[in-house]
Amino acid sequence: MTKLVNGGAREHYGGRVWRPASRHDPSGIAVIALVASAGGLAAVSRVMGDVPETLRASVLVLIHQSPDRASELVALLSRASALPIVAAEHGQRLDPGRAVVVPPGTHLLVTPALETALIPSGPAPPSRPSADLLLASLAVSAGPRAIAVVLSGGGHDGATGATAIHVLGGRVLATDEATSEVFGMPRATIERAGVIDEAVPLNDMAAALGSLTSDPTTARYPGND
Repeated sequence: MTKLVNGGAREHYGGRVWRPASRHDPSGIAVIALVASAGGLAAVSRVMGDVPETLRASVLVLIHQSPDRASELVALLSRASALPIVAAEHGQRLDPGRAVVVPPGTHLLVTPALETALIPSGPAPPSRPSADLLLASLAVSAGPRAIAVVLSGGGHDGATGATAIHVLGGRVLATDEATSEVFGMPRATIERAGVIDEAVPLNDMAAALGSLTSDPTTARYPGND
C-alpha cells in the first residue's frame, strides 16, 4: 500500500522514495536511450564501442532480459566501451559521459530531475524491461534533450515510447533493415508515420549521436538534410 511520508513524498516498494537531488541541475543534459532485444547485445556493443569518452550526454541502455537470471551486461559492455558503465540503481543521477544499464527484473523510469526510478517488472510479459515505459518517461522528463535509439529486436516494444519522444520534441533514430540483425523493433518505430528522424546504418550510429549531442537543438547527423 502507498502512504504519504515526509510532507507528501510517496513511500513505495519497500520504502524506496524518490526525491529530487537538491544540487543537480539537469537543464542542459542530453540523454540517449539505446533500446534493443534479440541481437541487441552486438548492436549496443558496437554503438558503445564507437562513442568517444568525451560524449556530451548521459546514456541509458535497455536490452530485454529474463527477470530471473543474473545479467552480465555491465561487464560485457565495459569491455567494449570507453565510457564508464554501471548498473542502474533507484534514485541514481544521470550524468554526462556515463552509461547506465537497466537491470533484469525491473522497469526503469526517468524522473523530472533526470534521476532513475526502478519498479519491479513482475514475472509476466509485456517486454521486460519495457522500452516503452523508459522512453515515455524520458520524453516527459527531458523533452527536446531526449534521443531514442531503437536497435535490433523482435516485436514492437519501443515504438510507442519513441512516439512520445518525437511528440515532446526529442530525436528518434533506428537502425536500418540492412544492419539490424532482427528488424522487428526498428521496423515498428520506422512505420510510425513522422516519428523517425532517420534510419541509420549501425556502423554510423555513434557518429550520428556524437553530432546530435554536440548541439542537441541544432545539430544534424550524417545523412540528414
